[in-house]
Amino acid sequence: MPGPGPTPTMSAASEPAPTSSRRAFGLGIAVVGVLGAAVVGAIVTADATSSASMAEQPVESVVVQAAVLPDLEGDLGQNALEPDTANEDLRVDGGCTIEALSVRIGSSGDGVVCLQTALTDHGFYDDAIDGTFDDSVARAVMAYQEAEHLYVDGIVGRESAIELDIWPDEESLVTRTPPPAPGATDSLGFALSEVATTGDDAPPLPENSGSGRRVVYDRAGQRVWAVANDGEIIRSWLVSGSKYSNEMPGTHTVYSRSEMSTAWNGQAWLPQMIRYQKTDIGNIGFHAIPLHVSDNSVYQTSDELGHRLSGGCQRQANEDAAFMWSFAPVGTTIVVT
Repeated sequence: MPGPGPTPTMSAASEPAPTSSRRAFGLGIAVVGVLGAAVVGAIVTADATSSASMAEQPVESVVVQAAVLPDLEGDLGQNALEPDTANEDLRVDGGCTIEALSVRIGSSGDGVVCLQTALTDHGFYDDAIDGTFDDSVARAVMAYQEAEHLYVDGIVGRESAIELDIWPDEESLVTRTPPPAPGATDSLGFALSEVATTGDDAPPLPENSGSGRRVVYDRAGQRVWAVANDGEIIRSWLVSGSKYSNEMPGTHTVYSRSEMSTAWNGQAWLPQMIRYQKTDIGNIGFHAIPLHVSDNSVYQTSDELGHRLSGGCQRQANEDAAFMWSFAPVGTTIVVT
């Protein structure tokens, strides 16, 4: 496979993932001296459309952020301190689940009852099992997260729910469409990938997913829609999004793009990077399936799209990434549900 071509821009956390404050502090001390020169050396001049990239942040900020992030785009695709939950068999036995992508203070219902029961069974909760996520539940969650070396925030998302065995079967949430015929294209003439469809053949849009020309990303179903001004579904396809569920729901706007970017650790090329969300530890966006810098081999196959495998961004088949690069210039609306 030929070299990646365009000059890469430093996207220090285009595949971000949380770490607990306790682990982050230790990791930062251990590697900041090693990473300092490497990160600074990796920052090069950004292309004309990537004005908001990490390259323009103060050097001190870049070094600190890089120092505390787990290696989620390295050769192992997983930090040694984090349990690899990307491809575990998730709950399909009929046991209770949290019934949502996350529960937190203010949540209520059967999903919280399930959480309270699980925390009680693990010895972290001894209060009322009443389906109300209050301060006592949050304290129990944080104690559990600390004990299990998870990100400590009192919110039960994918990682914590998997460890508690109350995460729903993810595949049941994913709608897979038949592969298109060879040479099939969408209404704009772009070739469809094996996981893409168009027009009336596309699954329906999620409720309350906005209006007008936009891109809609459904985290539960790992599916994306490109929608025209008149509501036509130009294209819909599967992605591999974050296994940490750190893409924030809501309406966002594309604010920068790079034909080629790199993961924070410099070990992965991120082709056709389209950024739409800033977090405390970096940028999140859409890009083609990452390539190992060492040999340009892919991090995953197209068959794995629809599974959560990234640290934050949405990985796409090459055909879908090429479409997005054309469809989503700076200023495009991105709706995350």
